[in-house]
Amino acid sequence: MTDDITSVGGGSRPDTRVNALKGRTGAGTPAGTRGKTTIADGVVAKIAGTAAREVPGIHSLGAGMARALGAMRERVPGGGGGGGVTRGVKVEVGERQAAVDLDVVVEYGVSIVDVAGGVRTNVISAVERMTGLEVVEVNIAVDDVHLPDDEEEQTEPDEGRVR
Repeated sequence: MTDDITSVGGGSRPDTRVNALKGRTGAGTPAGTRGKTTIADGVVAKIAGTAAREVPGIHSLGAGMARALGAMRERVPGGGGGGGVTRGVKVEVGERQAAVDLDVVVEYGVSIVDVAGGVRTNVISAVERMTGLEVVEVNIAVDDVHLPDDEEEQTEPDEGRVR
């Protein structure tokens, strides 16, 4: 019984890496399939959060307390305001599948059923197209309805404030 040992270069020392590579795909397989790609949960969360916000009728993402804390964090220099994209988004990512949970606030007057369907379609399409993962579910929790009066109250200055 003899083993084939490949030598590299002019020396007589056998290449020990050859044995370590046994069983792996080689030159006969397409380059795109050689190796493993791992996608972090945060990547999928950013994609899902961005896709959800693109749907008309979505005012914001995140439950009430998360939105309030996030708004305060964004006002503080160096407070980590970049987390707004993933606020209200939770994901579970496996090797080939992903599940997404969203907390949303919808605009008053829109059909919540239609908005939820649009969010599911947009999130699934974006995540599957960009990552190649199969999205097995998109769960949506509608935490609030944004009323048109809400913004006016927040933008008007208080009488007691110094101007």
